[in-house]
Amino acid sequence: MCYTQTYDNVIDISQKEGSLLSEKTYDRIVAYILENQNKLYRLAYYYVNQKEPALDIVQNAIVKALENCGSLKNPDAVNTWMYRIVVNEALTYLRKQKREILCEPADLNEQVYYESAYETGLSLYAEIHRLPQEMQTVILLHFFEGLTLKEVSSVTGVNLNTVKSRLYSALRKLKKIIREAS
Repeated sequence: MCYTQTYDNVIDISQKEGSLLSEKTYDRIVAYILENQNKLYRLAYYYVNQKEPALDIVQNAIVKALENCGSLKNPDAVNTWMYRIVVNEALTYLRKQKREILCEPADLNEQVYYESAYETGLSLYAEIHRLPQEMQTVILLHFFEGLTLKEVSSVTGVNLNTVKSRLYSALRKLKKIIREAS
């Protein structure tokens, strides 16, 4: 009987510790989001090139992150975890957009929104957008967001050597384009 009481106490204590741990993780995620909301928006904007969809992507990513904060195994990896969620949300949005045609392009009277962070080097930015999606993601996360290749590998869920290969292939293509333009 004494063993059972001790076992029940251990379960109660571990549940309380688990709840405290998830509370700390939740607080850490909220703090990260507040500190890095501009980076998350910039990442989403890079994929969709429109203000409203980028804001929707960030909002959906934040909701998913907060709902699934218990699934974060390493609280120190909030950065790469959030980037991965935003990238996945952006790619999901793009896949849905390919399937939906709401109106003819001639019917659109939308004003163009320019992101000032990308005004310099606009031609290079345009060339990066012409690369395959996998290469764009590696370039964006490594050079624009400052992630290490290992972090890019974690965000994309791809082997580190594959990330390196995509990066160097993209750089070769960009170099060739720049040489041809000169």
